[in-house]
Amino acid sequence: MRKGIHPEYRPVVFRDRAADYAFLTRSTMTSEKTVEWEDGNTYPVVDVEISDVSHPFYTGTARVLDTAGRVERFERRYGKQG
Repeated sequence: MRKGIHPEYRPVVFRDRAADYAFLTRSTMTSEKTVEWEDGNTYPVVDVEISDVSHPFYTGTARVLDTAGRVERFERRYGKQG
């Protein structure tokens, strides 16, 4: 990698406020806000709207679409091709 053209890669805390969940990882994102983590160090914190803890797919609350009804409606409208 060329020197001086890449953003700094450092530890950052991502916080999902809806689920009251935070995790520490490495990122190039920046933030003016900081938080003291469990290890006693202070890290920049980035608030996210959704994470794996609150996402419907991962929590099992995702809605299932009625695809069978859509197929039947399509077949009624345009006829079955055989």
